[in-house]
Amino acid sequence: MLWEKKPASSNIKKPEPEWAPPPTSTPTAKLDNSMTDNMPKFPSTIPANQNSTLLGRSAVMRGEISASEDLLIEGQFDGNIILQENCLTVGPKGQVKAEIRARQVVVHGTVHGNVTAREKIEIRKTGQVLGDLVAAGVAIEDGAYFKGSIEILREGDKAAPVITRPAGSAVAASTSSASTKV
Repeated sequence: MLWEKKPASSNIKKPEPEWAPPPTSTPTAKLDNSMTDNMPKFPSTIPANQNSTLLGRSAVMRGEISASEDLLIEGQFDGNIILQENCLTVGPKGQVKAEIRARQVVVHGTVHGNVTAREKIEIRKTGQVLGDLVAAGVAIEDGAYFKGSIEILREGDKAAPVITRPAGSAVAASTSSASTKV
C-alpha cells in the first residue's frame, strides 16, 4: 500500500559495468569457418618474402645440403649443411646430426655437431646443442641446453682459425682467439 515503507535496498542503484559486450543480432548466428590454414608457420627469423626451403616433420634425410636460400628443418637430418649466405632454423621437432656452416643458425630443436655461423647462433628455450659453436655472436636463452665450447669470431676473422704446423715440427701452435668452455 502507499503508506508502507519500501525496503531501503531497492533505492540503491547497482553500478553499471564499464564495458559490456556488444549485443548480437541473433543468438543462433554462427560464422562459417570452413577454410583452414594449412600453411607451415615459419619462425620469425625467416622473413616471409624471402625464398626458403622446408624439411617437413615426417622427412628423414641423410647426406649434404647446400643451398642459396634459408632452410627450416622440422624433420630429421644427418650429414653436412652448408648455407654460407643464408639462415638455418631447426624447428622445435627438428633433429639434426650434422656439421653446420651458415650465415645465421637458430635452434629450437636438437643439434648434435659443430656449428659455425658468420653472424650469429641462437639457441632458444626449447633448443638443445651438443657440439662446438663458432660465431661472431652467440645467444642462449634461459632453459636451453648446451654442451660444448664457444669461440667468438672478431671482425677480422672470416672463419675458425686454422692451425698449421710445419712438417716434422713437434711444437704446438697457438691462436690468439679465446675459447670458452661452458
